[in-house]
Amino acid sequence: MTKQFHLKGLYRGVPTQRYGFETAIDKSPVSTRIYLSPEGLEGDQCADKRHHGGLERALHQYPFEHYTYWRQKYGAEIDWQAPGMGENLCTEGMTEASVCLGDRYQWGEAVIEVSQPRSPCFKLNERWGIEGFSVDMQTISRCGWLYRVVQPGWVSADEPLALIERVPNRMTVREVCDLFFGDPLNEEGLLKLKDQSRLSDSWMSKVEARLKTNEVENWNFRLLGRAGP
Repeated sequence: MTKQFHLKGLYRGVPTQRYGFETAIDKSPVSTRIYLSPEGLEGDQCADKRHHGGLERALHQYPFEHYTYWRQKYGAEIDWQAPGMGENLCTEGMTEASVCLGDRYQWGEAVIEVSQPRSPCFKLNERWGIEGFSVDMQTISRCGWLYRVVQPGWVSADEPLALIERVPNRMTVREVCDLFFGDPLNEEGLLKLKDQSRLSDSWMSKVEARLKTNEVENWNFRLLGRAGP
């Protein structure tokens, strides 16, 4: 039987001025059927189109289980709940340890494919009021992941994600994160990532650059919003 995972929530948002910058991280539930195009859910927008959205980052999914972890670590006085990470999809039973790069899921009329882990950014620090939250998320690989849309179509929160395809040389999203973020100049690991044909172009270009230069791109601005540590 095909593995199916039911959504706990489906969300979309538009840019607003929040937390000191323009962002669409605060999203609202979608309760009706909605069209999923190659660019993402109808009506879902990004404030920073250079670093968010696009054909290979059309959807963001974040595991519901992680909110329990963050609550235990940082305290229950913070309202830890979806879609606090700016995710479009929230599920229980799918984590970075079980979802693989390149996995394809049938969702309603659409087919979606895991393209890369989510790269945490400094806006999460401001959203949650925790300095270095993005660094913490990256360090422990609880980042969530992104999808490209292989087949557009109508979808809804009531329709499950059904795993329909997995690549033979699969790597879990956790393995990808652990290598890319945790051991970024490991040549064997980089060659393993380079062999992942469904890895997004943006991540693949970084893998190839590291193999060529033996240097890691500067993460400070993405993680901290500034040039230096």
